[in-house]
Amino acid sequence: MSKKSIRFVLLMFVILIVVFTIHNSILNYYQIPLFSNHLLLSYLLNFGLAIAILVLVERAIKKKSAHSGMFFITGSALKYLVFFMVLYPLFIEDNTISKPEFASFFVPYTVCLILEVTYLSKQLNNQTF
Repeated sequence: MSKKSIRFVLLMFVILIVVFTIHNSILNYYQIPLFSNHLLLSYLLNFGLAIAILVLVERAIKKKSAHSGMFFITGSALKYLVFFMVLYPLFIEDNTISKPEFASFFVPYTVCLILEVTYLSKQLNNQTF
């Protein structure tokens, strides 16, 4: 990983900590326990998968591959697959997905996606063939 990528990962980590703190504060305000909606697991999974996608796409960019964008899309599909394999079964244990459970997946997913798209679109647009 380049220095620029490492700075991006650190920035994403800091942003996710801030968002996690805000998210947790909102849950506390509504008296919902921190670990009841697998909040930490969701943030960690999204952060880890975002790093994996970043590494995969950057390797494709370095190889001057025209498939860099496809790797990004595949990585996003992988995030959904992990959601349905790991988090979804935990959420439907009571046969319903509550709003806090939905938010515990959707908030970190959205934050990571916005950050990834912003960073990687700049990387993809700077490719030369």
